Amino acid sequence: MTQTQPHAAPMDGLAQLRAMAEGHLPPAPVAATLGMRGFAVSETGRVTVELVPDPARHDNPLGTVHGGVLSTLLDTVCGCAVHATLAAGETYTSLDLTVKFLRPATVASGVLRAEGTVIQRGRRTALAEGRLTDAAGRLVAYATSSCMIFA
Repeated sequence: MTQTQPHAAPMDGLAQLRAMAEGHLPPAPVAATLGMRGFAVSETGRVTVELVPDPARHDNPLGTVHGGVLSTLLDTVCGCAVHATLAAGETYTSLDLTVKFLRPATVASGVLRAEGTVIQRGRRTALAEGRLTDAAGRLVAYATSSCMIFA
């Protein structure tokens, strides 16, 4: 049973994300919009997602992947890492996202892989970090995100 069914026990955040990764719950619509793939979450709450750069969908006029696309990947893994810490009935919202772009990403970069982890989780806020690497393992962008937790 999914969380939307009336007699289902509420799931904690990690269980929700694992159900999404296993296809038991639908992915976030933005994942399909951008073409994200390979969503995964570990027992420790480390979240990963991949994107194959597509010039027809992701590039800016300079021929590099748009910074908003890279930011969305990082926002996704940071937010989902915080989501993995939620107890049943808790929700969160992002307070901020700070991104540092370190090198351009292009179709030649190969598969881009974003990984998010929680640095610190308190009762009302959480701090997460995200790292975006190219197919050669080079760091393309780095982010931190603060999130507010709601009971």
